[in-house]
Amino acid sequence: MRRWRRTAAGAAALTAVAALAAGCSSSGSSSTASASLTSSLPTNFGAPEKTTLNVGVVPAMDSAGFFVALHDGLFAKEGLTINYSPAVSSETAVTQQLDGKLDISAGNYVSYINEAALDHAPIEVVAEGSVMQQGAQTIFTMPSSKITTLAGLKGKLVGVNAPGNIDYLLGVSVLQENGVSPTSVDFSKEPIAFPQMGGELASGKIAAAIMPEPFASLAEEQDGAVPLADLNQGATTDFPIEGYVVTKKWAAQNPNTLKRFLAALEVGQEISDTDRGAVETAFEALNGATNGQVPPTIAAVMALDTYPIGVDATRIQRVADVMFQFGLLKKQFNVSSMLMSASAFNFSQFSTSS
Repeated sequence: MRRWRRTAAGAAALTAVAALAAGCSSSGSSSTASASLTSSLPTNFGAPEKTTLNVGVVPAMDSAGFFVALHDGLFAKEGLTINYSPAVSSETAVTQQLDGKLDISAGNYVSYINEAALDHAPIEVVAEGSVMQQGAQTIFTMPSSKITTLAGLKGKLVGVNAPGNIDYLLGVSVLQENGVSPTSVDFSKEPIAFPQMGGELASGKIAAAIMPEPFASLAEEQDGAVPLADLNQGATTDFPIEGYVVTKKWAAQNPNTLKRFLAALEVGQEISDTDRGAVETAFEALNGATNGQVPPTIAAVMALDTYPIGVDATRIQRVADVMFQFGLLKKQFNVSSMLMSASAFNFSQFSTSS
């Protein structure tokens, strides 16, 4: 599969590459493969118990499958109306979910594993969202910064979306991999929303920032941020980042609704993995979630993840293991207790992969 990658160039070069890429990208969801996948909906899972769903999703590139499904009307085909709200982080989303304010949430696994392992929250991962690829999660500085290597981060403040969460975990893993003690670097104690991260970096409030796409490319073009280190390396190469979660009670009460949601989502996942143009179109249409639409110049060059089908326990276990390694968990945790049973939903029917 061909993957487009954001380069390490500055804003001017980024715009030039975007102009070239825009002329080469596919035109949304009109490909034969995408049309074939979409035609598999609606399914025959029975009448949904609930037809209007409150869904909180972090508006990062990890959620491409959801946004493609939403933009292309795949949930609607399954008889579902989605009230989408952009989540600041999965930490806040899962809190709202446990309070009954959200039916479904999507965010990074660290928050969910913390809830399950530490607080014994009755939550269930029902689908994977993303696996990190090159350029998808990056540490940034400013051109005027004297920080030119990871060692230069010693004693400096690095901005993260949520303290002790996925950005922190990726960051400390790469620091240690490169011979820098994670305890020698300060990470922000207060959450910084991704849309504000580039501005915080540009103003000097933080010395470096960890950002996913599309916020990474937005910060490059709008704030002049420059990459310091790609986090897709070492122990976190091809690292699982995001998943979709419900409470166990909600899943038991809404089995047909859940199956219909997953059917639409997994078609969105497969389209995201095979049709870049569909992802570009969905994010360009995403008003408000990233402080405005993602401009075509950004959509054309933003790095993508891979978007798996189903739930792979071995893959998600990597997150819990790295959390234990860096002290986010005091003891090892088996993630199987929080994963939907493979027999509960046939994911294979929504994949065109051989």
